[in-house]
Amino acid sequence: MRFVLALLVLHLLGQKCTAAQAPVCQPQPTCSNCLRSPGCAWCKQKDFLKLGESAERRCDSAESLKTRNCNRINVIDPQADTISIKDNGFNSNKNNVVQLKPQGIKVKLRVGVPHKFNVEFKRAEGYPIDLYYLMDLSYSMKDDLEKIKNLGEEILKKLQEDSQTVRIGFGSFVDKEKLPYVSQVRSRRQNPCPTRFDTCQPAFTFRNVLPLTDKANEFKRKVSTQKISGNLDSPEAGLDAIMQAAVCQEEIKWQNVTRILVYTSDDTFHMAGDGRLAGIFKPHDGHCHLKSDGFYDGNAFDYPSVGQLSRALQANNIQLIFAVTEKIFPSYQALSTFIPQSVVGVLKDDSSNVVQLISEAYRNLSSTLVLEHHNKPEGLNVLYRSYCRGDKKPTTEWQQRGECSGIKDEKVKFEVLLNASKCLKEPETFEFRMQGITEFLKVTVETLCTCDCGAKEENSTHCGGNGTLICGACSCNKGYQGQQCQCKLENTDDMQNLCRKNINNSVCSGHGMCMCGKCHCIRPFNGNYCQCNDASCLRHDNKICNNQGDCECGRCICNKKYTGNACECPTDMSMCSPKQKIWCSGQGTCKCNRCVCNEGFMGEDCSQFANPCKTKLSCMKCNFSKKPSETCSTECESVVLSKLEGQQTFNCSYEAITYNIKLLDNGSISIVYGDLPQTIDRTKVIIGTSVSAIILIGIVIIIIYRILLEVYYQREYHSFLKSQEQNQWGDGNPLYKGATTTVLNPLHTQDG
Repeated sequence: MRFVLALLVLHLLGQKCTAAQAPVCQPQPTCSNCLRSPGCAWCKQKDFLKLGESAERRCDSAESLKTRNCNRINVIDPQADTISIKDNGFNSNKNNVVQLKPQGIKVKLRVGVPHKFNVEFKRAEGYPIDLYYLMDLSYSMKDDLEKIKNLGEEILKKLQEDSQTVRIGFGSFVDKEKLPYVSQVRSRRQNPCPTRFDTCQPAFTFRNVLPLTDKANEFKRKVSTQKISGNLDSPEAGLDAIMQAAVCQEEIKWQNVTRILVYTSDDTFHMAGDGRLAGIFKPHDGHCHLKSDGFYDGNAFDYPSVGQLSRALQANNIQLIFAVTEKIFPSYQALSTFIPQSVVGVLKDDSSNVVQLISEAYRNLSSTLVLEHHNKPEGLNVLYRSYCRGDKKPTTEWQQRGECSGIKDEKVKFEVLLNASKCLKEPETFEFRMQGITEFLKVTVETLCTCDCGAKEENSTHCGGNGTLICGACSCNKGYQGQQCQCKLENTDDMQNLCRKNINNSVCSGHGMCMCGKCHCIRPFNGNYCQCNDASCLRHDNKICNNQGDCECGRCICNKKYTGNACECPTDMSMCSPKQKIWCSGQGTCKCNRCVCNEGFMGEDCSQFANPCKTKLSCMKCNFSKKPSETCSTECESVVLSKLEGQQTFNCSYEAITYNIKLLDNGSISIVYGDLPQTIDRTKVIIGTSVSAIILIGIVIIIIYRILLEVYYQREYHSFLKSQEQNQWGDGNPLYKGATTTVLNPLHTQDG
């Protein structure tokens, strides 16, 4: 049960284990189980155990076994190791290219003990390239087809800047030849062009037009014969086409070189499940189904899923370049995140920039290196640490795969860490690959879980002729037990009762085995009935009994130089710095060779005041208050007060008293005090000054205002007088005017 629990803990916690962590041995009763426990070794020496010790005492760390006088040649402690099987040097010769080293190793592992090895990569100069151009021939790509007919030679020349040998091929796709993707009307089926003035070829799912070749003229000739086609809906059968181009190795004529698949389209793609619209329910099987004429009948299977496509591209080491128009760029960018070793570039509407796009995309792909493992055994954890561009320190910390970016021709190194959480039944092999590279490292893993102790010795004299000697330990025959099978079991119950403290207790308190009427305890338990736990004592600094004593039945028995419940206190008192034969300056107690200071004091020897002015402030208040308290003697215990005449200025003050506090060598506290200098009440001065200033300013403002008002009145008066002098009235009022109309009464005469 303990072994199973140990493995479970290793599985849960050991996943993040690194070589820096030293596993702690959990003793086991047999040699094979011992080797399955991390950090354990087994002693097969016959006379190794003391009388009464159980077999699992043979299982301990190798250092501990040697300390306990197990001869080194009798210690079984197999070590993890890396054995080179194939390690050819880097080579750029196209007939024998080597970019990844080593190519084959065998690794021996101990369960739960991490082991590291290195993998190096350097890209070969002028490494050959196979480029397969996969084009959407739906009607919207008409201008692009005319442009691409003349670009084959340019593509080859551009890629030859990075490689000595380049081959190019061509394939095309439209959609499945069923409704609702393609019209089933005969005339539209034969000519799916949207206008009668154009001639289109019938729609098809995928066609391998030209297998890979190094002849640019052949590319131009084949592509020139192609005609545009058409379909009804916007999405195309792009994933179907990529799948066939990836898995049809012989038909496409892929070679063991850098493989690039360029996909061009101006629209989106159908995904797995879309085929149901046309009554196609059979999932894609991921195999090649090209006919002899290069056509693929897409009506037999549904569209492949993104996961299927990703696995197919990785399995065949194909790097994918999506060259798509700007309007659908986001869709393909999202798709690219699920497909390793793929990039997306923006294609102009007429594909005029396709050559530059392919060149830049290829360089982006080749500058990123990713090391991954495939088909690793169950129970084996793999982590990577990358050293990019010759770095001496790791570029990345431990992670799930090795990664380097921005690489040109530099050699890079990956540190691989293997950690087995369980034993493998037999050696197993798996591979490490660089994404987009056909080379691989084959690793065979073997776990060291068996003991090489030589042949068994049946009825061994060491076992009293009553058992088999296996790896130094006796496996007793039926009816016998004991370290050397010396006890014959006549009455088992009686013997078991001898191992109980009382009738109600379990045998050996449940912490050991009863052999020959005596308990053989499992560490850390001991005692006649295994009732004592040697790991239950108090700890100090996370060490049982501070490693300065022995734990006996839950109680620390300290060495002479230490004391305390956890042996945490040295008996030496030299660190308490005696002064004048007074420990801790008389203001603390010495505990565990350290001064524990009284309140208000600090420092290694308690000779410093934590806050001088507050220390003994209660004494000052008591003595200088209006009504001194009778408890002043208690508050001022060990205080020596002395007054200085005249006015003084010290750092501390209380009401009208200023004082200074000092610790004397004999532990007493000296307080020297005096009267504070008389000072003017600044508050009253400030208030009086402020009020006086306000009144004065008010009076000045009133005077100024009155003067200005008087000046104004004088000016107005003189102006009035001047105006009076300028008026000349003469004989009459100049403002009066006479009547302008005279009315005569004809009835009135002056004579009358």
